[in-house]
Amino acid sequence: MAVVALLALPVAPSDGGSSGGTIADAASALLVLWCVARTVRGARRPLTRTAAVVLGLPVIGIAVAAVGASTATAGMTGLARYLQIFVLVPAAVLTLVRDRRDFRLVAWSLIGLALFQGSIGVYQYVTGTGASYMGSDVRAVGTFGATDVMGMATVVSYGVVCALALALRPASPKQRQAALVCALLLVVPLALSFSRGAWIATVVACGAQLGLAGVRNALRSLAVVAAAAVVLVGGFGIGTQLLQERIASITQVTDAPDQSVTDRYTMWAAAVDMWREQPVTGVGLKAFPDHRDSHASLALSSASDTAGAGAGFHRQPLLSPHNMYLLVLGEQGLLGLCTLVGSWAAFLLLGLRRLTRVRGGVGADCGLVACGLLVRQLVDFSYADIGGPSTVLTAVMLGLVAWWALAGRALTAPVRAQAPVPSPVPGEAPR
Repeated sequence: MAVVALLALPVAPSDGGSSGGTIADAASALLVLWCVARTVRGARRPLTRTAAVVLGLPVIGIAVAAVGASTATAGMTGLARYLQIFVLVPAAVLTLVRDRRDFRLVAWSLIGLALFQGSIGVYQYVTGTGASYMGSDVRAVGTFGATDVMGMATVVSYGVVCALALALRPASPKQRQAALVCALLLVVPLALSFSRGAWIATVVACGAQLGLAGVRNALRSLAVVAAAAVVLVGGFGIGTQLLQERIASITQVTDAPDQSVTDRYTMWAAAVDMWREQPVTGVGLKAFPDHRDSHASLALSSASDTAGAGAGFHRQPLLSPHNMYLLVLGEQGLLGLCTLVGSWAAFLLLGLRRLTRVRGGVGADCGLVACGLLVRQLVDFSYADIGGPSTVLTAVMLGLVAWWALAGRALTAPVRAQAPVPSPVPGEAPR
């Protein structure tokens, strides 16, 4: 929860336009060290054999790509970052979360962070103090600033997915009501982020959750969301014109793409070209910027304009293809892509299998949270990659997914053990 809470602090971007280590990253390192110390002190095996294989599978491709990096510094920093996000922090969360109550506590902390960042984002839109969008400083970015416009959208998207899951299969009626209110409130800052990728990923994830929860819950929730959308957008006119233009632009990514879409297509092609050059192991960790210009066409602008949210005009260099699968394919080759995506596929299959076993029973809300978060992230990785302060939140999310998919007996065990019934005293009737 401390790792999640520290993401509420504003982050000062570096001169290069990308943020370095944050306080939340340092807290995640302490989380891993605490987990190691606790495991050594307890003298027990922290992970099952299946969990060790699934979590450790990405290490193969990451390590090979680190060896092939252009410089030793790039290899070491890339190795540390990938291990932090996809191996170490998820393993620590899996080990330290004890039961469903702990799981829900972390999920509610994600919702709390989303409400905090979302409230700042709505204030930025209303007062015109957000990031620059279409010539106006109205884009909601929270405390992440103009150089990480996806940060608040990612946090709020996680919050919507968690809140909807807890509302569909509640542990208590109070949780259902609170979660439903939170989900509806978070729709507003998500819309005001003007992030097409976050919209698409959230809609797909929520649709998957509704399908897994059952037809009755799906229809009821869709009716509530539709009514809220009509009231917020139609009744109050929240960003009506800008939202309509942004939604319409989703269908124009092939007919009349803007420069940001053109840059993305160009970098995707460059990543594929890098893979063709080194198909098995890739060009090495952190090597995409070094090989970008030699593989990209002249249509690439090489930098995007950022401004607003308390910062001046800045040209932010494009250092990644904004597609996690193509980034891994270009830098780590088929070996890295198969091991990393194979780990995520195992999470999804094991999580769905366990959810079908407990459907309608105790703990189903945790399963909907885990499966929804993973589906959301897998879709989002089609047009985004790791980078920025909010990346550590992806590691926490993967830890929750790993707990649901791999925790074993903890899923079916009661949250609190019942007190033993005392044996009757000889000569007395049992109570």
